[in-house]
Amino acid sequence: MSDSRYEQRGVSASKSEVHAAIKGLDKGLFPTAFCKILPDLVAGDSEWCNIMHADTAGTKTSLAYMYWKTSGKAEVWPGIVQDAMVMNLDDMACVGCFDNIVLSSTIGRNKHLVDGGVLGELIAGTQAFIAKMKEFGIQITSAGGETADVGDIVRTLDVGFTTFARMRRDELVVNDIRPGDLILGIASSGQAVYESAYNSGIGSNGLTSARHDVLHNSHISQFPESFDPNTSPEVLYTGKYELTDVVALQGATYTVGDLLTSPTRTYLPVLKSLIPAFRSDIHGIIHCTGGGQTKVIKFISGRRVIKDNLFPVPPVFELIQSASGADWREMYQVFNMGHRMELYLDPKADVAAMIELIGTFGIAAQVVGRVEEAAQNEVLLSTPYGSFSYLQ
Repeated sequence: MSDSRYEQRGVSASKSEVHAAIKGLDKGLFPTAFCKILPDLVAGDSEWCNIMHADTAGTKTSLAYMYWKTSGKAEVWPGIVQDAMVMNLDDMACVGCFDNIVLSSTIGRNKHLVDGGVLGELIAGTQAFIAKMKEFGIQITSAGGETADVGDIVRTLDVGFTTFARMRRDELVVNDIRPGDLILGIASSGQAVYESAYNSGIGSNGLTSARHDVLHNSHISQFPESFDPNTSPEVLYTGKYELTDVVALQGATYTVGDLLTSPTRTYLPVLKSLIPAFRSDIHGIIHCTGGGQTKVIKFISGRRVIKDNLFPVPPVFELIQSASGADWREMYQVFNMGHRMELYLDPKADVAAMIELIGTFGIAAQVVGRVEEAAQNEVLLSTPYGSFSYLQ
């Protein structure tokens, strides 16, 4: 799973071209905030700000399409809209925005392959997620969206959302990660009280390589619409599994398709309870999405982030690594590997109380590391598979 394999598959772990393209853009009111913070363009109130975010479920939709076709499981589709929504909503939650959010969808499909029943599942899944969040006091309002038949440019399906909120500036969480901070990781796998089934923790990042590294090459002829025909055949579906195969991992059995299409967990209910109660102790919040355990390196200056007490690797990542033979260093750079949300805390914070609160949601949390001052930005991971240094 080297960078060259990523490039051959038409994706990039580092997003270097994207970062180069946006390098000169304004970073908003607070450049170190996890999301871009804009002035209040709605009412022009200097004590308020606007936050707008856009993201998609990425290539996970192609994987869901294949699993749906193979197994007939229509329930993969509500999971896909959750993936796309969470990639917006949980990014916004990292700046303290977790309520009164307006949401709009953009769905593009190949009508010849994706029928109206799927659209119904996507729309129903959106409403079900909104209703579930409302149970925890989180108000999300759907503004509708656009659904288009664009088979000439979308091979199967593309699902994206745009979110918007207006909030007080004094309620923002702006990253100010300091030497001495403790790092509290919140688990990505297991079953939260607001989840209906086991969550593998896969999230929505690295799915292009996960799909091709795990699944058998029979998928090339079975689902030619699931990949770019310009991709080199040598990196297409190089694994040994079918989506319906059952695998035994860490003392339990799972279907490969269920592991890989497990919905991206939202931390909205957790953060809505946690942030107001402990705001003064929180120096930063990082959503470990693109970049995995190295994501934080984009939000520090003169810091060494040491993570030496990480969660055990969930079964889904063990499956991906075993199937691909990927270097563990790259695994931690691509996938969340056990926790997808991390808080940077004052060392005097009541961490035990925070862990207890998170536990009421059925989610594990633990101190995974600390922060030191350094001459160069660095993330240093100590794992069962070796120690890995990432520099900026």
